Amino acid sequence: MDYIFTLKYQLSANDDDLDGIVERLGAGGCDDALIGVGQPGRIAMEFTREAASAGEALISALSDVKRLLPEAKLIEAAPDFVGLSDVAEVMGMTRQNIRKLMVKHSASFPPPVHEGSAAVWHLADVLAWLKAKGAYQIAPGVAEVAATAKQVNLARSAPQLEPALQRQMRALLA
Repeated sequence: MDYIFTLKYQLSANDDDLDGIVERLGAGGCDDALIGVGQPGRIAMEFTREAASAGEALISALSDVKRLLPEAKLIEAAPDFVGLSDVAEVMGMTRQNIRKLMVKHSASFPPPVHEGSAAVWHLADVLAWLKAKGAYQIAPGVAEVAATAKQVNLARSAPQLEPALQRQMRALLA
């Protein structure tokens, strides 16, 4: 199966030859990615990777990039962090329909990861909620990729927690 996902990286100061980076990625196993270098110091790669599972697809792409750009730092695996418009696009619905569902089912709708002028959810959480409702079709592989991207992002952030605080948070959030 083909899995579609995006990996976003911060490049090191040594990675300043963008044309060379794009060539190196293509020749080194990332020829299944559309590569964007429009933002200075950043690179984004939208992969369409064939694999037995979403996890295998993401891990192999992360491994390829690490081998080819060892100093680059992963910023985000996507699709993960989304607003209601993003959810609507994934589901082939309107933003207004997703918002109505959120308001109508406010007690069971997944809580946002960030709430402010723009709220942000983990796509996997919203897709799982929609799937549990039973009346919504989710394209094959999309929920699996979203769940795997969420795990990659959580794993990327976890080492930043101080061990003592991490223990306290586990106790409080369980």
